[in-house]
Amino acid sequence: MSRIGKKPINIPAGVTVDVSEHNTVTVKGPKGTLVREINPDIAVKVENNEIVFKRPTESKRHKSLHGLYRSLVNNMVIGVSEGYKKELELVGVGYKATNQGQVLELALGYSHNIFFSLPSEVSVATETPKGKNPTVTLEGVDKELVGQIAAKIKSFRKVEPYKGKGVRFKGELVRRKAGKTAAKK
Repeated sequence: MSRIGKKPINIPAGVTVDVSEHNTVTVKGPKGTLVREINPDIAVKVENNEIVFKRPTESKRHKSLHGLYRSLVNNMVIGVSEGYKKELELVGVGYKATNQGQVLELALGYSHNIFFSLPSEVSVATETPKGKNPTVTLEGVDKELVGQIAAKIKSFRKVEPYKGKGVRFKGELVRRKAGKTAAKK
């Protein structure tokens, strides 16, 4: 954990980083702005186009916070410069996905459709190519939020191991189980 914290974060072109006296880091870039409060024990400095993190002691708690906040700020820098994208695939007969603005409508084999309202920070796109499984694409600058929403959508219909039906990430491998075998003679 501590080795990650020692590594400085390079600030790409077009991204500005401000650290306030209350240890609040603000990262602005072409895709948006993110703000995060840092624990007062961890010192954050911007020098030579790099963000550097320092911890006061070698205690286990400070080492873990050091690595944690370095990773969180690094994710913020990547988010405002490149953004994050998650693709979900709906595997199952009759499974459908459509969206009206920020409202995602999912038909996942239940007696009713699921309407899921997404926050404005995350954009959603649905696609149903002919002969393939429907896909839901989530994009945003906050890695934590995009991942949390993807996990929530996956929880509506977890992948079952016998037929492989359910909501999964694109390219995710699902371990399949063998079903019942015929009775022996």
